[in-house]
Amino acid sequence: MQEISTKAAFALYRLAWGMGLPFLQFSRRLSEGYRRRCFKSHLPKPADLWMQAASVGESFLAIELLKKLRPHRPIRALVTTNTRQGMEVLEQALSESTPLGENLSTAVAYFPFDKPDIMNRAVAHIAPRVTILLESEMWPAHLAALKQSGSAILVINGRMTQRSLKKYCLWPSFWHRLRPDRVLAISAQDAMRFSRLFGAKRVEVMSNIKFDRLDFDPEPSAEPNPLVSFFPPETKLVILGSIRGAEEKPVGEIMLELQHRQPEVVTGLFPRHVERVGGWSSFLSDRHIAWQLRSRIDRAVKPGAVILWDTFGELGHAYRLATAAFVGGSLAPLRGQNFLEPLASGIRPVIGPSWEDFHWVGNEIIESGLVRIAQDWKEAVGLLAEDIARPAARQEIRRRAQAYVKDRQGGSAQACRLILNYLAPAIDPTIS
Repeated sequence: MQEISTKAAFALYRLAWGMGLPFLQFSRRLSEGYRRRCFKSHLPKPADLWMQAASVGESFLAIELLKKLRPHRPIRALVTTNTRQGMEVLEQALSESTPLGENLSTAVAYFPFDKPDIMNRAVAHIAPRVTILLESEMWPAHLAALKQSGSAILVINGRMTQRSLKKYCLWPSFWHRLRPDRVLAISAQDAMRFSRLFGAKRVEVMSNIKFDRLDFDPEPSAEPNPLVSFFPPETKLVILGSIRGAEEKPVGEIMLELQHRQPEVVTGLFPRHVERVGGWSSFLSDRHIAWQLRSRIDRAVKPGAVILWDTFGELGHAYRLATAAFVGGSLAPLRGQNFLEPLASGIRPVIGPSWEDFHWVGNEIIESGLVRIAQDWKEAVGLLAEDIARPAARQEIRRRAQAYVKDRQGGSAQACRLILNYLAPAIDPTIS
């Protein structure tokens, strides 16, 4: 009976994709690479290891794993992503100049649409021995095709909200049939939720790989900062980073009030999604605020400038030059964005009250004062104004943040050991 119901579910799923797929050609986020996502052009080569990184955050996790993966035999890795931003991050980081292990070669592609016919064709062509799903990227047709092919399926840096668990539990037997071989979850709470769905024997806890990405060396990057010529040392730069659509109005109020209080402040505005650059340009123009696109800056900016970022991969560089920073995804119920990156640059970030996706960092980081929570935009303005007037000592902030994360690092090494354990017999059948 379960077999019949599962087949019926996939038949409906296939039908839904068949009806909706043509319209995705007109989607702002999915039209780019449409034929590639349909697996009709620019097909990637077969790969031993397939990593799926949904967007920018997961792409950085994939890069961290690949930099630390040291296979004993040559393997080919394919990293796929759903977004253009993720693609840009991966292509830039995994260029030929990236120092990877001598036995590892990489390629990047868009993740195929999850229509069963497309995904079956993609899995058969790529033929991965091991597939890595980063965080919570689980698609039914993808999992089913991987199961059919015999690929090992590993969820790495896994996270699952209570809300997501409730949705999965509407049909637990369906997901149980598609369950991954192993799950490394980033907290005990996430592990408990995965265990309810897939069984406790397949789940264990790991340290979040994002802790490993924090760099507390005297210079956060060996590469020169490409933004330094635009922002002289005396610039009072405030970063409004990773701003989501649902919080644009209160963040706009932060920017306007800061400009009113301190006209010399330079504002760096980073929308979380490139599609919102147009919306922000209208917001600024309607209020007669002079602004510039980051891509058009070719000289040092003047005091009071507003820079609307339309290029990716520069937020970390901007934090290194900032006087103060607000991290978005937090002034509306959006569950937060990464506030660890500014800490690595010596900046104590201000966030809003919504940060559920980062509770794994621990409440101690709030209690220590390394991260400040503002209940609304007015409180955020006050905290940012304090930082502008009395900037904290960057090296002291970095030292305290380093001490906080030191005992929480090591997740990428743990994940790489698991990946290699599954790759070894896949590459050499005599190893068991």
